[in-house]
Amino acid sequence: MKDTNKNIEISNRLKLIASMVTEGHRLADVGTDHGYVPIYLVLNGAVDKALAMDINKGPLEKASEHIGFYGLEDKITTRLSDGLKAYNKGEADTILIAGMGGALTVHILTDGLDKLGESTELVLSPQSEIFLVREFLQKNNFMITDEKMIYDEGKYYTVIKAKRGVDENQYSEIEMEYGYVALANKDDVLKSMLERDRAKYEAIIEQIKGQSNQAADRLNDLLKKVEGIKELLNRY
Repeated sequence: MKDTNKNIEISNRLKLIASMVTEGHRLADVGTDHGYVPIYLVLNGAVDKALAMDINKGPLEKASEHIGFYGLEDKITTRLSDGLKAYNKGEADTILIAGMGGALTVHILTDGLDKLGESTELVLSPQSEIFLVREFLQKNNFMITDEKMIYDEGKYYTVIKAKRGVDENQYSEIEMEYGYVALANKDDVLKSMLERDRAKYEAIIEQIKGQSNQAADRLNDLLKKVEGIKELLNRY
């Protein structure tokens, strides 16, 4: 069954991710799962062509079903791929990697680094160890051009947009952890997360104060973290 007049409902997190893809770009969605983001972008006219890739056959079959339901077989192609291994350089203008851990995201980008062209745009939304992704981008001459956050269904999510370019700025460890671009943009969701983390760490500090010397290093680390968070909050 095909229905080209039907809209697709996706989460606010996925809508934010989709909004970071430059309009008119050809998209390659790595780890597409059920293909929701490419379908959403094509249905809304933001993207005309998309490649939906996944390492697992099951989700890719589901993506194919959804693509067929919306009658988009001529616009969205599915492909079984471990990261970027089955991707050919130049097939897309934007490469999207979302919903994975930071270490896996970096692994995929490292393995496929030779397939990223000079004009390739990256849209990345790692769910953990985001600092690893920021470090990778800086070390491999990618500039973060935008970074946005959202609080959706009880969790904080970050979406990064990057392109080729040299960022010669030096960032502190805590800026790399929380996101120097989001900080520069005074992102309200980031402020909320900073306030949450400050309260969380301060509560732990109160719990371990006066404990054995074994807790001393942990206490010092937490005190340092809280001071760093306070410094970031002072920028708002």
